Amino acid sequence: MADKGPNTKGRQIPIVCPGHTRPLAELQFCHVKEENRTLLVSACHDKMPMMRDGTSGDWIGTFAGHKGAVWSCQLDSSGSLCATASGDFSVQVWDAITGQSLWQFPHKHIVKTVDFTPNLKRLASGGHEGIVRIFDLQQAAQQKKLDPVAEIPQSPATKILIAKCKWWTDSILLTGSSDGKIRFWDIPEQQQTLPTEPTDILETDGAEVRDMELTKLPNNGGDILTVAAGDKVYFFQLQEKKLLHVYKMPIHFREEGGATLHPDGTRFVAGGSDLWVRVFDFATGNELECNKGHHGPIRCVRYSPDGKLYASGSEDGTIRLWKTDPEE
Repeated sequence: MADKGPNTKGRQIPIVCPGHTRPLAELQFCHVKEENRTLLVSACHDKMPMMRDGTSGDWIGTFAGHKGAVWSCQLDSSGSLCATASGDFSVQVWDAITGQSLWQFPHKHIVKTVDFTPNLKRLASGGHEGIVRIFDLQQAAQQKKLDPVAEIPQSPATKILIAKCKWWTDSILLTGSSDGKIRFWDIPEQQQTLPTEPTDILETDGAEVRDMELTKLPNNGGDILTVAAGDKVYFFQLQEKKLLHVYKMPIHFREEGGATLHPDGTRFVAGGSDLWVRVFDFATGNELECNKGHHGPIRCVRYSPDGKLYASGSEDGTIRLWKTDPEE
């Protein structure tokens, strides 16, 4: 029987954002309150992370300087700094306004993930070394000190690669790793003794964590951690350390890919091993939409802060912006 293709609800033509020449690795939106503007940054294997307008997709600038694939990119909440993690064994922090590299933090292996604390004082990184590194941005700015202030192995016994890290608070860091576990690390700014064990652990079915996103739901809905691993998407309520939902997907996340939860918590988007970007109902896991447009597997997806659109990045080197409500 011939393949009739995906069923679509409100079929739409996305905004296509060209510019990259290799597979995408990560996308992140940032709403800059002072300017009432949304920005979108992208990490790519072509070594050239980019920043765009988060609504129109128009190119703003490129951060040039890495010598290896860029796996992670994060804007701080003010939109003034951008951090990138690369296969060239470094993390760089850039002036997001001028594109100038401010600091380069050396590592000893491929760096896969980086994230700012909410108060913007520290930076965490992780990757193939299996070590969490914490950098003090105030020391870097004032004293030019680029050495980490903390180094914490995921496991003292075995090497466990770190795929994603995300600060939950200014002192609690979450790491998603190759053993399928999400670890909670308590790392206060003034702590003299580094933790040797996580304070809590959340578990998937054991597949490597491929993507991890933190969403603070409105109306005291709690903080939801979205995790893509193996062929499933998991949703954890962080305050209670409780698994809310786990849904088996029609795709897998063994190479790249990910999932993103709508800011109001009603639906989520997932993309991975095929060409389609799918939207699902959060409460039931039922597929709501299936959008085709990319010419390569989906490598990353993210909702915009206002939830009006979501971005997908593909192995085809393009970013596409899709409307949450195609009828609008």
